[in-house]
Amino acid sequence: MVFVMYDGARSSQPGGEEMSSMTQKPVMAIDGMVREIKLKPAQMTSQLTPANDLFVLAHMGVPETTVENWSLSIGGRVETPIELDYAQLRARPKRVVETVHQCAGSPMNPTVPTRRVANVRWAGVDLAELFGELGISADASHLWAFGLDHGEFAGEAQDSYLKDIPLGRLEEGDVLIAYELNGAPLPQKHGFPARLVVPGYFGTNSVKWLSRLELADHRADSVFTTRFYNDAIPGSDATRPVWEIFPESVIVAPGPDMRVAASESEIWGWAWSASGVGQVDVSTDGGASWRRAELGPRRQRSWQRFSYRWTPSAAGQHTLMSRATNADGNTQPMDGARNAVYAVDVTVT
Repeated sequence: MVFVMYDGARSSQPGGEEMSSMTQKPVMAIDGMVREIKLKPAQMTSQLTPANDLFVLAHMGVPETTVENWSLSIGGRVETPIELDYAQLRARPKRVVETVHQCAGSPMNPTVPTRRVANVRWAGVDLAELFGELGISADASHLWAFGLDHGEFAGEAQDSYLKDIPLGRLEEGDVLIAYELNGAPLPQKHGFPARLVVPGYFGTNSVKWLSRLELADHRADSVFTTRFYNDAIPGSDATRPVWEIFPESVIVAPGPDMRVAASESEIWGWAWSASGVGQVDVSTDGGASWRRAELGPRRQRSWQRFSYRWTPSAAGQHTLMSRATNADGNTQPMDGARNAVYAVDVTVT
């Protein structure tokens, strides 16, 4: 890893201390936002998304990283702070989690659906097990995660990409320090050598190029936790963090603008939610009426396949829609939200 000295501003730490103004930052292999959208819903035909097809989103670019110079420090409100190098991380018990992985969309346009979603297998160290060895302070409430990426975002200079999650999420399990994607080492653009993975949370919370974890008694003060990725609560001036993935679904087939025979055919797609999906309904008339679809099982925290057998009643254009309801009873809204109902126009011949 190539480092440069960075003369950064002093910033508050979880324990109330101040960090040194001189820190080492890696050179950025790619400077500036990276956005690579590989698949549209009609192309999401595999249960497991190939690593080469996984979308890439990096707010400030991609840092140069190597195994030899990488390490992870863990501290804050713990009794025994530690630092792990790559070999020490790989030597710990490995856990594999299959999970849906979704981008929250643009923080500048939080109500616009983007359908940047995939289903992959991450492998790494279970964070709850690791923290069990460190002695967590009773007043710790949040986990702060720092990435090695740095630069400018939305006109503001950032020392690092910093996110937080509630500490209670670790009690649900499956939060990883991941070093593998679909059975192979993490690609550079996906966080090599290691990244945080929080299944059931939007991908913005799964910090790539992970360099530091800190336990704190409050939320982090970062542009990515305060200014962006906070949704307005309807009927209130308050906001809520963009953490848990909402119920959502997409139709894979038929695809947009396809010609469909008047005989029986299958409408199928994927549905997902942080708590799992309990029901999917399909409409073939633009939302005027809905019918229950067959819903497949959930593997760990993966997306679920749904299917509906449809015999069109008339020729012409039809608008197909899918609507997921999660295990908590929350249903996709028709519009005005990042998880709004997905629609596909087809022509019956």
